[in-house]
Amino acid sequence: MSAAAAFWKYFEDDDEDRPEKPRRYGVTEMRGPQYNFLSQNLLQDIFESTGQFVDGLKFSGGSHSLMPKSFIKEVIDVAHRHDVYVSTGDWAEHLLRQGPSAFKDYVEECKNMGFDTIELNVESLGVPEDTLLRYVRLIKSGGLKAKPQFAIMFNKSDVPSGRNRAFGAYVPPAPRSSEMVEDVNLLIRRAERCLQAGADMIMIDADDLSKDADSLRADVIAKIIGRLGIEKTMFEASNPRTSEWFVKRYGPKV
Repeated sequence: MSAAAAFWKYFEDDDEDRPEKPRRYGVTEMRGPQYNFLSQNLLQDIFESTGQFVDGLKFSGGSHSLMPKSFIKEVIDVAHRHDVYVSTGDWAEHLLRQGPSAFKDYVEECKNMGFDTIELNVESLGVPEDTLLRYVRLIKSGGLKAKPQFAIMFNKSDVPSGRNRAFGAYVPPAPRSSEMVEDVNLLIRRAERCLQAGADMIMIDADDLSKDADSLRADVIAKIIGRLGIEKTMFEASNPRTSEWFVKRYGPKV
């Protein structure tokens, strides 16, 4: 049996546990092509044939920034006609060099275009936690859903040192490091604060855990789901074997 056939077999066997759209869990998001345009006819064919399994469409890699606004709106309309939400993907980090008001303008433009969700790639943004939480609140106040994306690897300078200090004392920021370290507890703490600020879903980069399904960090995944909840956690996987592993391990509710 091929990997694709096995994936659909497991998916179909337990499908009675997966509610109809719109779903709070068992949410499946597809990524649009990153290096070429997304044909409306192709998208229409996908939604008409397997649309019942697709909850969201993500403009991967900021691809929408190269497309005419009229085309983007048409794609979004096609998705909405099939009860599929549309996410910006990780593009917000490119706005930082445009000044402090750029993000607010970006939220308003996304709303006018018809986007439903704005994704925030926390690693690429590289902003302090207070700024990240402010971005989440700006997205929510703009009437859109917020989805921060985390990876398990952090810049070493972002990991709290744990030094004792008086409350409110100024602590100079650590110099940026080129070393990356794994810290699942820091990931969970920051994700929890984002949820408290109003984030609707936390995206976890599954490729950062392993690109090989045979060596996936099952202990780390279980800890993340145990703390954040399966309804608030989405794993982004770039290959079918990894996706199949998640469905086999956690069923159609993942």
